[in-house]
Parts: sequence; structure tokens; C-alpha cells
Amino acid sequence: QVHLVESGGGLVQPGGSLRLSCAASGLAFGSYAMSWYRQAPGKEREWVALISSSGGAIRYTDFAKGRFTISRDDAKSTVYLQMNSLKPEDTAVYMCNTKYRARDYWGQGTQVTVSS
Repeated sequence: QVHLVESGGGLVQPGGSLRLSCAASGLAFGSYAMSWYRQAPGKEREWVALISSSGGAIRYTDFAKGRFTISRDDAKSTVYLQMNSLKPEDTAVYMCNTKYRARDYWGQGTQVTVSS
């Protein structure tokens, strides 16, 4: 059974930074691409970033470019999302995702609140 567990969210002031983590188990982590998504209250879930299985391919949505950095540590079966220059509109539940054997797996999410 694949399990994804996010951590690292919290309350941060505008302009601040947070580093989210997603620990995976139940799969050969290094063989799978990982993604981060977010969902703000009253809005649909939106994709944030993706890192390929090798880490050689990284993609960001427009709002994340230049502010967010996705990375992975295969030895720890963990994917990270470093978020800098945070804005109030970044407030959302952030969750990681992977596709394993044609099925999407999601973590429970971690709340990020950007407010002064």
C-alpha cells in the first residue's frame, strides 16, 4: 500500500518561506515521478510542480516559477517543496501525488497559511 505523508506547513508572514516534505512508502520511490498540488478554500485543486523519477526533469506552474523549488531525496523516499517569497494567495492545503500502477495516490495534505 502506497502512503504519502506531508509535513512542514504552518503560518508564515508574507514574504516568508516554508519547506514542505512528503515522505513516501510502499513503492520503489526512486522509480516514480512526484508532484505537488494545492487546494485553496472554495477553489479546485491545482498542480504546482513535478519532478521526474531521475530528478532530471522538473516542471512548475506559472505561479511557482522563480519562487518554489521541488527536489527529491531518493535515499529518504522524500520529495520537498521549498517555497520562498510567499504571498497570501499561496494559502492552501498542499499535497503530494504520485501515480503508481495507473492509480493516483495522495497524501492528506499540509496547511499553509500566509498572513500578517
